[in-house]
Parts: sequence; C-alpha cells; structure tokens
Amino acid sequence: MDAKELIARVKEDNVKFISLQFSDVTGAVKSVDMPVSGLEAALEDGIWFDGSSVEGFARIQESDMHLRLDPDTYAVLPWTPAELRRARVFCDIFTPQGKPFEGDPRGTLKRMLAKVEERGWVYNVGPEPEFFLFKGTNGSVHPVPHDAGGYFDFSSFDEAAVVRNALMDALDSMGLEVEVGHHEVALGQHEIDFRFANALKTADNVLTLKYTVKAIAAQHGLAASFMPKPVFGINGSGMHCHQSMFDKKTGANLFFDANDEVHLSKIAYSFIAGQLAHARALAAVVAPTVNSYKRLVPGYEAPVYIGWAQQNRSALIRIPRYTEGRDKAVRAELRFPDPSSNPYLAFTVMLAAALDGIDNNMEAPKPLNNINLYHLEPKERKKLGVKELPASLIEALGELEKDEVVKAGLGEETYEAFVSAKKQEWDDYRIHVTDYEIERYLETA
Repeated sequence: MDAKELIARVKEDNVKFISLQFSDVTGAVKSVDMPVSGLEAALEDGIWFDGSSVEGFARIQESDMHLRLDPDTYAVLPWTPAELRRARVFCDIFTPQGKPFEGDPRGTLKRMLAKVEERGWVYNVGPEPEFFLFKGTNGSVHPVPHDAGGYFDFSSFDEAAVVRNALMDALDSMGLEVEVGHHEVALGQHEIDFRFANALKTADNVLTLKYTVKAIAAQHGLAASFMPKPVFGINGSGMHCHQSMFDKKTGANLFFDANDEVHLSKIAYSFIAGQLAHARALAAVVAPTVNSYKRLVPGYEAPVYIGWAQQNRSALIRIPRYTEGRDKAVRAELRFPDPSSNPYLAFTVMLAAALDGIDNNMEAPKPLNNINLYHLEPKERKKLGVKELPASLIEALGELEKDEVVKAGLGEETYEAFVSAKKQEWDDYRIHVTDYEIERYLETA
C-alpha cells in the first residue's frame, strides 16, 4: 500500500485518529496518536519524538528520533468506538541524520532479514502465543483463572469461548490470518494461532495480538496476561515458533528433502544445529524475564534440555510429523521462546544462530527420539551430550555476553540497551522480598 492508497483507506474506514506505533527494547508497544488531518504530512515527512524517554533508545543529549510510517501495516483498532475510530500504523525509527536507528528492534530484525534476502530466501515464522484470562476485581488483578477448562475443552456455556471468539474476530479484522483458537492445558489458559508469514510481518502480528487480546479481554471484565508463569503449580505460557526457509523465486521449502528419512534437507539440519549450539545464549532474548525461568522447569511441558527430535515434545526443537504431499509444511518448532519476549529481537537471534549453523555446515546431533528427557538422570544426559538451558535470567545474560554470533546479530547498540535493561530487571528482582520468603523465613530464621 502506498501513501495515496492509505489515505483513501483511512477515509473509507471513517478513521479519526492514527496511532503511530513502535516497540522499545523490551517489547513494550509505544504509540504517538495524531488526528487524520496530519496523516498526509506524516507520510511525507515523518514525525519527530523524544527518544530519551524510551527504554533503550537514546541518551538525553541525542534524544531526537524520527518515525517513518510503514503504510503496509495499517489496521483499524476494532475495539475503538465508531465516533472516535482509531487505526494503527507501525513505524521504523531513524536518526536526525536520516539513517536507520541501530537500536530500533524492528530495524534490528530488518537488518538480519536482509542477510537472508541476499540469498534469495525468506525466513518464515509461525508462533503459538499462549496467555491467561484472569478475573478482575475493583480495578485490581488476581491470578485467579477465569474458567475451569482443560486442553481443547468445549462447553456451550463457556464464557471464555465467547471471549476467545471475540478475540479471533478482532484479530481477523486487523489482517491476521487466524487459524485456530483453543483452550490450553492450564485453567484459564488459551492459545490463538495465526498463519505463518515472513518474520517481520509475524513480529508485527505478535505485538498486534498481544495488545488486541488485552483490549478485548478488558471489554469483558477480564485481564489477559502473557506472563510466562503467572500461577505456581500449573503450566506456564510459551510461544512455540514454527520456522522454515523458502526460496523466493521458486516458492520451494528449503527444509524439505524427499530423499531424507525424515524429509529434512542439509539446510534444515544445519539450521537446527546452529540454534542448538547457541541455545543457551538465545535464552536471554527468547525467554527474557526473571519469570521466564520459572516456566522452563521439568514437569510442565516446557523444554529444559538442549536437543531435537521428531514428535518429542520434551525436546528443545521438535520436527512435526510429515504428511505425504505437504512439502511446504516441513518445519522446525523451537519450543522455549515465551510471549514476554520482544518478537523482533527474538526472531533476530533465532535467525542469527540458524545462519551460523548453515554457513559453517554444522551437523545436527542425533535426534532424541523416544526419550523422555525429563526422566533421564544427569549421568545419562551427560553421556548423550545433552546440555541444559540456563536456570535464571542472570545465567542466560552471562551466556549471551560470551556468544559473539548472537551479539553480532543484535548489533552493538541493541545489545547494550537490551542487556542494560535486563540487568536492571535482575537487580530489582534480586533485592525484592517476595511473599515466598516471608512465609518461609519470617518466623523460622
């Protein structure tokens, strides 16, 4: 869509305000709202804003930043009232010198994708973001599940299904090709899956899904949470990412090889090997919160050990079963990302690790088929050469600091901003006294 087409669409949709959106380094959506009367000028000249107040952006003496609109990302926000209808457009961020800002997460992903495009390839991602719906009480949220359903459960009296359908309808109207929505394993837990797309569009879609789910849930008196582990003792929320590489000219799936036993190509095996080799460093970006590591523990279907397999859900990377004739469906499912991650940065590092595997002809280790990794003793895992993911955010950040490939993928500015924000988060957590500590030590210490 070009500028003229966008202006025509805005008039046709009776939009009154435009939200110019971007994300900070942690993945929080930032927005500058403007009346549509200023849209034509904004499309031509962009919008200036103060970047010094945005997490990970600019020092106070370098605060001026420039938003440039991406017309292809236009979508009406369906929960806004007709008389004050709003739409959104994602933006790229530039410096006063007219250069792409190196700390822009969306721009960081674009730079990494350019390396794939040079080869004539497309990196596709199909995520499965999970979330909880909680009850709200007098303006406060308590982690009390909204329903009593289980995995794929159906009830004609299930209000959660009504909310989930409203969510899918809203997302569909915003251009996401929703495939399925269903109840997940834990009480109050849900998942909405949308069709895979190139990584940039998919990252935009993940941000769209998160704030749309929260807005629609609020209209039903509920609070939606993408926190990885909001409730002790039940499954947490992940964002499994199905990945594949396609040839731009032929449309062929570069992961498929008809002559291989499990239908995987050399590119696919090296892709997998690269992500496994860098998994411990990837953790800091794809599972980027203190809370993420309370999800990545044995017993709740989340991966803990570094390995791959076909149809083995305890493995870090799973290869879904091949169906005859569906060559384009061959893919690698990375299972440890969670929805608290910044999708632009998560997809950036996932691709950086994979390309390192491809460029260096890495060989994937033996698949861990028919092995429940959770049940193996440490000695057995060591014998198999199976390593573990980091057990905490600070351990993951230490692995990231040592991994030059992943750091280079992020770029110096994005890396420094991300690590600074995450170390501050760790320090806040480290000195905070929790309810658990009060219950455990107040009278016994």
